[in-house]
Parts: sequence; C-alpha cells; structure tokens
Amino acid sequence: MRPGPSQDDVRRQNLGALLRHVHVHGATTRAELTTTLGLNRSTIGALTADLSAVGLVSEGAPKETGRAGRPSLVVRPESARVYAYAYSIEVDRLRAARVGLGGAVLDRRDLDRPRGLLAAEAAPLLAGAVKEMQQLVPPDAICVGAGVAVCGMVRRDDGLVRLGPATGWVDEPIGAALADELGIDVPITVGNVADVAAFAEHARGVAAGCDNVLYLYGDVGVGAGIIAGGRRLTGHGGYGGEVGHMKVVRDGRPCECGARGCWETEIGEHGLLRAAGRSDARGRDALLEVFDAADRGDARAQTAVRQAGDWLGFGVANLVNVFNPEMVIFGGTMRDLYLAAAAQIRSRLNSNALGACLEHVRLRTPKLGADAPLIGAAELAFERLLADPLDVG
Repeated sequence: MRPGPSQDDVRRQNLGALLRHVHVHGATTRAELTTTLGLNRSTIGALTADLSAVGLVSEGAPKETGRAGRPSLVVRPESARVYAYAYSIEVDRLRAARVGLGGAVLDRRDLDRPRGLLAAEAAPLLAGAVKEMQQLVPPDAICVGAGVAVCGMVRRDDGLVRLGPATGWVDEPIGAALADELGIDVPITVGNVADVAAFAEHARGVAAGCDNVLYLYGDVGVGAGIIAGGRRLTGHGGYGGEVGHMKVVRDGRPCECGARGCWETEIGEHGLLRAAGRSDARGRDALLEVFDAADRGDARAQTAVRQAGDWLGFGVANLVNVFNPEMVIFGGTMRDLYLAAAAQIRSRLNSNALGACLEHVRLRTPKLGADAPLIGAAELAFERLLADPLDVG
C-alpha cells in the first residue's frame, strides 16, 4: 500500500494550483481563490504569503470594490519580475520575446529568416535578440526558463527536431544550440509550433474552457495541436499531430516528406500557389495576394481558393470524426484560407462529418493571433515553475 501524500506534497500542490490560477486568470481576490480552489481562507492566506515571500505574487487592496465592508485582498502575478524567454522558429521568420508571469509580453524582437537556415545558424540570431532584451531586464528579475516553438517533428525527451520538411531540418538540436549561445542556466523546452499554439489558445485564448480542441496550423506544411480531455495529445515520442501527412490522394503529388498525396500538398503553400498559377512565388504574402485576387474577381485565384477550401473541409471532417472536438481553430495560413473559403469548408464539413460529431463543434480563428506560438512557447517554460513554485531560482 502506497503512503498518501505528505503535508509538504499537499502544500506544494496547492501552491502550484494557486499560482497557476493567477498566472492564467490574472489578478484575483483571496475570496475568489477560496471559492475556486476549494480551500479555506486561512490556507489561502498562508499560500499567498509563501508565494509573496519568494517574489512570485504581490497582494494589495482592490482599486474599487463598490461594496461595503473590508475588501478582500487582490493577488497579482509579479509579471515584471518573473519571466521566461520564448522563441518561435517559423518558415520565414524568427521571433523572440520576454514574457512575464501572467502572460504579458514584456519585450520582443522579430527577424527575417532565410529559408534553409539550420539550427546552428538560427541560434546565434535568436541569442542576439535575447542579449538586446537582457539590457532592459530589471536587476532583481528572475528568468525561470525558455520555450521554443518550431515547425517540425520534435522529440519530447530532448527537444531534437527529428524532421522539419518545411525548414529543411533533420535531427537538428535547436535546444542545445540555443543553450550554448545564450549561456543562461535555465531549462529550454522545445515543442512543435501547432502543439504549443494549441496549448496557448487552450490556456488563455479562444479555447479557454474547452477540453477537446483541434488547432490547425499552416505555413508550407500543415500540422495540428490536439487537446483531448483537457490534456495535450502528443503521442508516444512527441510526434503526434502530423495531420498534413494524411494521405488524401492515391499516387498524388509528391510531398516534401517523401511520400505522395499528402493533405498538405493540396492545402499548403505550394499547392495553393501552384493552383493559382503562381508556382514561382512563396511565403505568406504571396498567399495573401492570391486571396486578395480571388476577392477582386480573378477567376483562377477563385478556383484555387475554392479547391483548397474544399480539401481543407474534407480533412477537417475526417479529424472531427476521429477526435470529436468542441472547437477547431485555424491558425497560420490556415486562418487566411478559412476566412477566404469558409463556405466551401463548411459545406464539405457538413456533408462528410458524422452528425453526432458535428452538432457541437465550433470553427474559430485564434484569439492570440500570430502570437499563439510565441505565447505557447512561454507556457512551456512556465510549466516547471507552476508545478513547483518554491523551486524558483
């Protein structure tokens, strides 16, 4: 018979629950924390005192209450003092940010990324951006970690990017490369861009309160972040969600993964630009030009957008039947395609998805917009702190 949790275990669990609530929901009164966490007032008082003592939260009177009697103290995350670094390595750009506890973006840098740039070449650029930001960090601030969102198949155990067809990466150790360049003694966690964007939207975006979510992210390729039963579903090694490589056309067009007929060959960047007669173009701006041309009446662009929308709805219907989500979110270039071809997508979804799976599903765009991967990367970094707040350095 296993022994039950010790008093110290329970205390740390309660500290983590309180800090997580304030991190996600922002300033919260002690009275609200008492109700939400199901703990008594004296326990909440002791927990907030512990977190205040290590500089993770602060307490103060509310600005206005509108009520008679003594107001309940408000607990706030120390966003300016406790932070994580977040990086988003995308097909055409690199982004770095300093994100405070509570999700506030305190500072950021955006850089163009030449396609084909390897991890050893990307890491110094990101490190340079971080060193610029470090000059503005208060001397008493605490960095609790760093998170990286990257396009590709990421091995969960060590963050190795096993395969990134859109970026040309094969077995790229981006986490180790960044650690070497940064020279900061904090853990660096790496995740797939669609997975971490789903994580962000579920925590503090459009999917807050939804326990079953599918986040489709597009650029050159297409991937998915999956939330099932309130938890991220990443598979055995961390490679789950590679929905862009579902086979939809037998002996179809070649995909950058080496197979043929993958879903992303029909709805990804190359497929849509090819169908619009713009095979020599590339990048999100080129895709936006196609959507704009279709909106202005260009017949070939309209056909390309309708076809891509139909294929997007076809794949989403299959995923809805498999995962039965409450919400499907379209991010990256999938957002642009969804907005341009909503009628085709809904029509195909309505005709192909099972009625029982379809009846409650909502289609949405990200509340966090293009920052979802960056915010998600920061959430990866904060996980260790939220699991054990007293382990802060």
